[in-house]
Amino acid sequence: MAMKEKAGEVFSIAKDNPPVTGCTISKEVHSGENRVIYFSLAKNTDISAEIYPYHKLLIVADGSLEVYGTDGDQRRLAARDVVLTPVDTPTGIRTAEGSVYTEISIRRNDTMNDAIRTGEVFRLAELVPYAEGKIVNMDVVHNDRMKFVVMAFDEGTGLSEHAAPGEALIFALDGEGVIGYEGKDHSIKAGENFRFAKAGLHSVRAAKRFKMALLLTLE
Repeated sequence: MAMKEKAGEVFSIAKDNPPVTGCTISKEVHSGENRVIYFSLAKNTDISAEIYPYHKLLIVADGSLEVYGTDGDQRRLAARDVVLTPVDTPTGIRTAEGSVYTEISIRRNDTMNDAIRTGEVFRLAELVPYAEGKIVNMDVVHNDRMKFVVMAFDEGTGLSEHAAPGEALIFALDGEGVIGYEGKDHSIKAGENFRFAKAGLHSVRAAKRFKMALLLTLE
């Protein structure tokens, strides 16, 4: 199923999905086994702790939140923080100041990089280093229908024009890059997003040192 997000232009998940006073809002942008959902939580709202048979990869775009369990355990996340929630364990989400975040469903049998540990808060940009004159990438999680990868581009490096076999959602993490898409260049910086449609011709180059995460879906 097609991703329900604009293609071919820079956008911001945080700015496009502002919280509404007193409300919790969800917007599914990709369905299937690895669902992608944007959540907008107003201040002092709470998603009660429930048990899920799959992990949730939470990527905070704005504000802050707490991931908590019924045993008193809790983890605080600020903007650009990420956590992988546990399976078969009551897990809830609450926020005092409000938050916008992306939730990606990760099946328990999906292949996860050993660098990622359930329940530990981390930053995607810190998973990979910059290397002089090189592009460094890490597969965070993947299966036969999805891949989530983090990439670090040294200044002046890039990927030549190509087309992917599925749709892709970009999360700019650090620095500044240029996305070429269907013949037009788009500057993108940390905190912004971009979507490639299936078979859309695109390229990536680092205007300055640049890090990004890429979610590729093949469903």
